[in-house]
Amino acid sequence: MATAKPVSTFQPPRRGWPFRLGVALVLLLLAALALGWGTLAERGRAAAAYGARIGCSCRYVAGRSLGDCRKDFESGMGPVWLSEDAAARRITARYPLLATQDATFRDGEGCVLEKWN
Repeated sequence: MATAKPVSTFQPPRRGWPFRLGVALVLLLLAALALGWGTLAERGRAAAAYGARIGCSCRYVAGRSLGDCRKDFESGMGPVWLSEDAAARRITARYPLLATQDATFRDGEGCVLEKWN
């Protein structure tokens, strides 16, 4: 007596072009973000370095208050925060989540950027 094998009736759901288009768009967005992060990080590092150098020169060469030094920033430098270590004559500029940079005033040399962090 022969027995027949049961036939599987399960079929995976068919996904049409809208699903494939959605997956492709998500992958494209992730790739763009991954490529753009490096550019954003470099811009943050440059902005922090610029802020530290300008803040240090303003504070220790021109003798102005640190709050007044923000007037010397270029447009688009709003996210850069400045802090001061008066004992070391050092200004630290921070671009949130991306970069931190120090500039130190040295007699005879002026404001010098420290090694990039």
